[in-house]
Amino acid sequence: MECIANFFTYETTKSVVVKSWTIGIINRVVQLLIIAYFVGWVFLHEKAYQTRDTAIESSVMTKVKGFGVYNNRVMDVADYVTPAQGASVFCIITKFITTDNQVQGSCPEVRSSTFLLPACISMTGRCVNYNETFKTCEIRGWCPAEIDSVHYQPMLEAENFTIFIKNSIRFPLFNFTKGNLLPNITKEYIETCLFDPRTDIYCPIFRLGDVVRFAGQDFKTLADRGGVIGIKIGWVCDLDKSDDQCNPAYSFTRLDSVSAKTKVSPGYNFRYAKYFKKADGTEHRILLKAHAIRIDVLVYGNAGKFNMIPTLINIVAAFTSVGVGTVLCDIILLNFLKGAEQYKAKKFEEVATQGWVVGWQKSFLVQSTKTEAKSLMHSYIFSWLCMLSTAKHFKALLS
Repeated sequence: MECIANFFTYETTKSVVVKSWTIGIINRVVQLLIIAYFVGWVFLHEKAYQTRDTAIESSVMTKVKGFGVYNNRVMDVADYVTPAQGASVFCIITKFITTDNQVQGSCPEVRSSTFLLPACISMTGRCVNYNETFKTCEIRGWCPAEIDSVHYQPMLEAENFTIFIKNSIRFPLFNFTKGNLLPNITKEYIETCLFDPRTDIYCPIFRLGDVVRFAGQDFKTLADRGGVIGIKIGWVCDLDKSDDQCNPAYSFTRLDSVSAKTKVSPGYNFRYAKYFKKADGTEHRILLKAHAIRIDVLVYGNAGKFNMIPTLINIVAAFTSVGVGTVLCDIILLNFLKGAEQYKAKKFEEVATQGWVVGWQKSFLVQSTKTEAKSLMHSYIFSWLCMLSTAKHFKALLS
């Protein structure tokens, strides 16, 4: 019977005015902190009143210009840039190791060790003279074999090569498009400008040496070994403001920094070949091992615009969170201050109708004020956490 009586009960809040400086100060300080958090961080910094679009669509076109000299040979863009299509990822070759006139056949393998018979069995099975000093295994393939242990100086003129980047972006949620060639940029300006983080932050032309320096690298070392540099273009736009204030921000970093620290395979290199046919129909090729500075143009961003739904959700969450001051003050008031029992007696009161008293007089037990206080505090805390969790959940869905 007691369970039934407890089930059919109703709890409601009771307003008690407590004239205490301690509780009053704590209550107002907590409320001010919560309001400052929502106004300063949630609304002004995080712009929680906006709907955000992070699904940025982007296209990148690039063009490299400059001349260099390598092994007494003048090199232009067609010689040192690959691929030639002007994509967002391209390589500027700074050093070549060339193996000329390779043809299909059999020849000595290039090795630093002397003859080992078991190793040759997996080749042609023969051991042949590599030179007058030692023998190596004979191989079948493109001959003569590549010698990649020789050292050549890199093409240091590449430091003054320029990279032109044309980037177009779109935020599909708002159907907003923009490019890094800003409306105030003229043809005359493009022909003379170079990107500088202090004076020309919107110039789309970058000097290769500056890009390497901005990434915190030494150009001569990078040109000798090769490496991967990232040019990052960030678009973080507040579409509640003018379109003119949505502009790109450039930053630079080395993407293969882990590779630069290892002694096993430092830097970046690759091989490719140029094929020819002689008059008698024999195919031959020039094999090139290229050390290059690879440029990756990375585009990221997000845009935000005012929307009523997230605004209302966060306003409700703010007002709901202000109630945490009441919960904190109730805990202090009912458990830690002098006269706590008096406060409990004033705050909690049990009322039973006459019918209930007559019908359940023997089975209805009056619970202690302390138990009621703890139960109500738990109810306050649980309700507040539920409302806060719901507000965050709706915010996550909208974002």
